[in-house]
Amino acid sequence: MRVLVADKFEKSGLEGLEGLGGEVLYRPDLKDEALTEAIRSSAADVLVVRSTKVTRPMLEAGRLSLVIRAGAGYNSIDVEAASERGISVANCPGKNSIAVAELAFGLILSLDRRIPEGAEDLKRGAWNKKEYSKARGLFGSTLGILGLGGIGQEMLPRARAFGMPVAAWSRSLTPERARALGVERMGSPEEVAAAADIVSVHLASKVETRGLCGGGFFAAMKPGASFVNTSRAEVVDQAALERAIREKGIRAALDVFAGEPPGGTGEVKDAIFRLPGVIGTHHIGASTEQAQEAIAAETVRIVREFRDKGRPPNVVNLARKSPATHLLVVRHYDRVGVLAAVFDRIKEAGINVQETENIVFDGARAAVARIHLNQAPSEDTLAAIARSTPDIIAMSVLPL
Repeated sequence: MRVLVADKFEKSGLEGLEGLGGEVLYRPDLKDEALTEAIRSSAADVLVVRSTKVTRPMLEAGRLSLVIRAGAGYNSIDVEAASERGISVANCPGKNSIAVAELAFGLILSLDRRIPEGAEDLKRGAWNKKEYSKARGLFGSTLGILGLGGIGQEMLPRARAFGMPVAAWSRSLTPERARALGVERMGSPEEVAAAADIVSVHLASKVETRGLCGGGFFAAMKPGASFVNTSRAEVVDQAALERAIREKGIRAALDVFAGEPPGGTGEVKDAIFRLPGVIGTHHIGASTEQAQEAIAAETVRIVREFRDKGRPPNVVNLARKSPATHLLVVRHYDRVGVLAAVFDRIKEAGINVQETENIVFDGARAAVARIHLNQAPSEDTLAAIARSTPDIIAMSVLPL
């Protein structure tokens, strides 16, 4: 197995990949056409990336079977193109949750105490204790959280440590789970905005979350409240946020933003950072040694399971619901050619197999094949299957 690592990656992860016995190609600076050519020429089976975009031409260039995003999201990968070619896309969820939560609270404190501005004044030799003595404090302030995945949940113990009640919204948040987590369940993002003194966003970038924090959301926020986004830029309508900063005095801290340069270095032209009360960081939420070591270890685990079982964990592009309508269960003797005969008759009937598994019993004398089909086989097809081999013990068809 050949693994192409096309981003900067922890030494421990590279050593772990090499320890699996395959060939590891470490090309951290490859991008665009150069990466496409490397995928083609290397005949890599596995591609590992962090922030590098993986496009359709890249996925179509070689013989990739697995793409791993060494991080929590996967919006930098053309998942649709991968699915069309049967390429698994996996990620490393939860491994950077603590790191991002720590940065989010650092930004919350920085907004409240105006730490960046004060530090900059001291660098310029200006002492203004009166100005920087103005801070509300976090104790008793309501923290609004959008999204209660791994990162959102890591925010909760930190909020409790600061004495902050939490109002939260998530599509999957039930009343029972809200009670278990100790948060007030809100019915919409706008309800969170209205209740919170500080809002922290921890949502994945999906079709249903694009622009979720828009004009209505910011209109619901309290004047002078704080807004923190360490998730994805696409979740926020940045123009609406800029209006709220100007018109309502909203203070904002952003680790992600609309005009973010695509590489590790570049020029930032976004006017939002020139507005008063806005601070930013360089998309570094997951960038702690602890998080990167954990992500590297998870990447090695994914490759190991792919090598050993042919089925990697954390795959994000498997069908949530199979298009199969019927299940054909075939109990048979575990002998050569049985399943081949069954599949031949299914093919002759023009029926497509969506999924299949064959479970062998102790002693390897008999097995059960479970075959998911896109339509019900006719009585004639079942009779043809039964006649095709004497090694079928019994069959049944179940609607799904």
